[in-house]
Amino acid sequence: MKDAAMKPTDPKFVPPSDAADRRAIKPVICYPPEALIPPDLEALSTRRQSASKSDEVTALPRDAACIDVPAGCFFRISSVEGPQVGDLNLWSKADIKERFYSGKTRALHGTHLSTGDRMWASFPHLRPMATITADTLDWYGFDEFGGSVHDVIGTRCDPYTGRLLSGSDYHHCCHSNLTRAFADHTGLSMADAEAHVHDVLNVFMCTGFTRSTGQYFMKASPVRPGDYLEFFAEIDLIVGLSACPGGDCSEEHSSDKTTCHPLLIEVFDPGKEARALHRPPPSSAYDQSHGRS
Repeated sequence: MKDAAMKPTDPKFVPPSDAADRRAIKPVICYPPEALIPPDLEALSTRRQSASKSDEVTALPRDAACIDVPAGCFFRISSVEGPQVGDLNLWSKADIKERFYSGKTRALHGTHLSTGDRMWASFPHLRPMATITADTLDWYGFDEFGGSVHDVIGTRCDPYTGRLLSGSDYHHCCHSNLTRAFADHTGLSMADAEAHVHDVLNVFMCTGFTRSTGQYFMKASPVRPGDYLEFFAEIDLIVGLSACPGGDCSEEHSSDKTTCHPLLIEVFDPGKEARALHRPPPSSAYDQSHGRS
């Protein structure tokens, strides 16, 4: 039987006479980034120099944690004990229905994020929630397999897919970890909290698509203790991070077999005056009429 995830290797239809010409058509970038206003990384770097640490929280192995980050502050996710990947969610502190939109972020910036890229909010807001200001793994680029780090491809490991594929329940996958952490942080019930957990930025995870079958793959993360990914909070945020049960994702996820390590989130505050100078980006100006008067 053919692998359900693969394109047909034995197509049933004869290629048309112009098949080669059709395949040779050059691609067009769907969302040209030139229209986006780039962040002023130099100004953010200057502001970062005056910032001092104001808060921190640790996402324990196979668990998650949430922390509030005011607009105008910076937050850093660090590897502290060993190679470990994390699943990141963002919510607006003012309205948790406004949350990170990984699919649109991927469309605007590509499959993997790094310095200068932004994490965009869900509709109807579609505004930057956070801007990446530093990435100690920016040297990695894309490897010979097409892999890179910090992807917005994967969704997050979850108990539903686990049940589908293995027939058993596993409760310490990233979806469940984030659900527990968000419920604890907000006071919501587990059911209500779960409805707000969303597709993630896979921090430090090394991923790509196989060239032969187009399947999503993971490989050992290049992250090491001391590496970090740092962000500037464009709006008041709740930041949620799960220390994935896959550890460095060199073998598998959604199990207790892999060695896992904690991840640290630190908040750096440039001060009240500097925060007051920051103007949070407005929500989309689209009128939401959708063609109806």
